[in-house]
Amino acid sequence: MSKKSIWGPLATRYETEQPRKILSLDGGGIRGVLTLEILLELERQLKTELKQDDNFRLSDYFDYIGGTSTGAIIAAGLSRGMSVQQLLDFYEQKGEAMFDKAFLLKKVKYFYNEGPLVKELQNTFGKGDIDLQSGDFKTLLLVVTMNRSTDSPWPISNNPVAKYNEVSRPDCNLRIPLYQLVRASTAAPAYFRSETLQWDPKNPEKTFVFVDGGTTPYNNPAFLLYRMATQKPYGLNWKTGEKNLLIVSVGTGSAPSPGGYDNLLETLKELPNNLMYSMQVDQDINCRTVGRCIFGAPIDRELGDLIPLDEENNIIGLDSDANRHFSYVRYNADLSQKALDELSLNHIDSDEVRQLDSVEQIDNLREVGRVVGKSQVKVKTHFRNFINQPQPSSK
Repeated sequence: MSKKSIWGPLATRYETEQPRKILSLDGGGIRGVLTLEILLELERQLKTELKQDDNFRLSDYFDYIGGTSTGAIIAAGLSRGMSVQQLLDFYEQKGEAMFDKAFLLKKVKYFYNEGPLVKELQNTFGKGDIDLQSGDFKTLLLVVTMNRSTDSPWPISNNPVAKYNEVSRPDCNLRIPLYQLVRASTAAPAYFRSETLQWDPKNPEKTFVFVDGGTTPYNNPAFLLYRMATQKPYGLNWKTGEKNLLIVSVGTGSAPSPGGYDNLLETLKELPNNLMYSMQVDQDINCRTVGRCIFGAPIDRELGDLIPLDEENNIIGLDSDANRHFSYVRYNADLSQKALDELSLNHIDSDEVRQLDSVEQIDNLREVGRVVGKSQVKVKTHFRNFINQPQPSSK
């Protein structure tokens, strides 16, 4: 099989060596609407800077889009060529159906009814697989899942040159329906039923049980995407370098839960936030250490923002090379009450918007995302080395 046939309709785009752009999307339940508002501003600014019309999509700019949990839903939609507004409408209209809390006494084993989520994912993404040959995808896609059968993270992509995407394999990843992969990535333990996927219908040992990708170290999948795009075993071998590779990472809100746990219920309530926050920060630090941070909020008082400085503690200009593997931008909201107050959002309760299932907080989460998007996203500055390049068609 020729390389062109492997890439299908995207052959021209991916067979041509050029600087590459990656978009990484965190997990975080209904807080995905916050991510979408930031992405809406990003899409608007890119359209302006690239002098594109209203048909412009983020898939026209980014070459690889990946996400975990709610980020996987967004990534899947963007990779298929949906606009950010279409996905916002999807969350606005279907968010309650996807994340609606069932009565605990009627739902002994699970807190949530997963049925509406599966139905909406099928309606939005269809029942087809993730093979690029389908023509349904405009970019490479990564969905982060957790295989409970093997107790290991399983990042699944539609990269046609990856080892386990070889079409001659009976357990080829490309044959898994997209909606099931997204469902597997969002199957939060104690919230949704785990997802069972049959990799090889003729081999029972290739049937696995999956839960939320947010339970892996890759709730923020940015550094994972870097590895999968550049390391030899994955087959892409994209060139590293600050002007060769851009990674844009967008969070669902930084939501630490300070203080101790007073009881079991409080522990169960706060533990998901605690775990996601710690993993999010760790992966962010990895990206800022190996990559060149162009923009990102300070990590803490010791590390700061890790933007490269010269010997006089001045920020090194983008015309100079800091000898890092990629350029890196991190957009995210601080959902602490202090940060919300500083953004003149003191009418929004931090405790409410930090929850992963705060469906009633959609309007407030969107408001936070709009404010953060307008204050943080500066495409002309942050993407300067990646904005004046010819954009290959993904149509």
